[in-house]
Amino acid sequence: MTIQYGFPTPITVGPGSVHQIADLLKEEGFESTTIVTDSVVATLPWFVRLVEKLRSVVDVHIFSDFSGNPICQHVEAGVGFLRKVEAESVVAIGGGAALDVAKAMILMQHHPGHLFDYEDGKPDVPPVDGPIAHLIAVPTTAGTGSEVGRSAVISDDETHAKKIIFSPRLLPKHVFLDADLCLGLPASVTATTGWDAFTHLIEAFLAKGDHPMCDGIALEGLRLVKENLTSAVEFARANDRGQNLSHGQHEQHLDVREAMLNAAMMGAVAFQKGLGVNHSCAHALSTVKDVHHGLANALMLKACMHFNAATVPEKFDRIAQAMGLATPTKDGFFRWLNETLAETSIPPNLEAIGVDFSDINDLIEVALADVCHPLGPRAVTRENFEALFREAMTQ
Repeated sequence: MTIQYGFPTPITVGPGSVHQIADLLKEEGFESTTIVTDSVVATLPWFVRLVEKLRSVVDVHIFSDFSGNPICQHVEAGVGFLRKVEAESVVAIGGGAALDVAKAMILMQHHPGHLFDYEDGKPDVPPVDGPIAHLIAVPTTAGTGSEVGRSAVISDDETHAKKIIFSPRLLPKHVFLDADLCLGLPASVTATTGWDAFTHLIEAFLAKGDHPMCDGIALEGLRLVKENLTSAVEFARANDRGQNLSHGQHEQHLDVREAMLNAAMMGAVAFQKGLGVNHSCAHALSTVKDVHHGLANALMLKACMHFNAATVPEKFDRIAQAMGLATPTKDGFFRWLNETLAETSIPPNLEAIGVDFSDINDLIEVALADVCHPLGPRAVTRENFEALFREAMTQ
């Protein structure tokens, strides 16, 4: 069974729902579409089946010449591809990298200049007033929530600094959340992307300002993570071992994957309110040490959330209550956080992944320049960042 709702993008949720894309494209009058995905997803059996289904209705072009963290070079190659095939419709399939590359591609297909001319917050950003291809988004991980976002995060090829490209016109026209596509994710990816979603949700709730809709969405998303993340990781571990699941276990696996997809999507809706210090630290780790974004977020959570709790302890009580924790208080929240990070096999500290004390000055410089921390509930100084990174080194 599938359900459909909008906020504001139409979102179709349910196992197998991705196969409705062919009929949707036909209904909307497209004769061809371009799939943007990474080089790994392009080899998966379910992807091959989806392409066959689409080709029964429309001509299909595939751009998959990238993997890992998206950089400007990937986008430029993709823009050339879109122009060559004269794409009017794009189906972005994959994790946050694939979705972000697709958004940047459709922006630059019919707009002049360099991609980073359109960086959010930059003075004199050119107008986004040219044609934009019709974008359908299909996430295959439950992390970034990019499928309901209006921005793309692309790294500079040389410095690896992350640039945010923003326009409301980059919001996908339709989203498909299909848990079937997540069933083969390894336990490590399930965990790190899940913590990425969690960090979006909690930082959105803690962010300064009054946005009751985002706050409500964030709190419910946090409950979904609490109820489903460890189960999703456990099922992924069974899959990693080649263990066969019973029919009932398979259905339960689909349920928890779908819940995590919803939580990730809700995180991206909620962080319209803002993010915070945890993301600034994570962006620094990704820039300086090429740490996976979700893992970087997870590794900074204990230090950064204690830092925030010193200023807004009452919000952590509310979080614990919304999550349905046995001890619905700030202390109960931190007990759950410590236990769940360990249960999902997140390394204990930054040293465990090869970050050294000699990296701290470089990390501080990137974190200070990041746009996220000013939106958090507590001002962050250079000395604060140093203390946070040092605490996360050996916590």
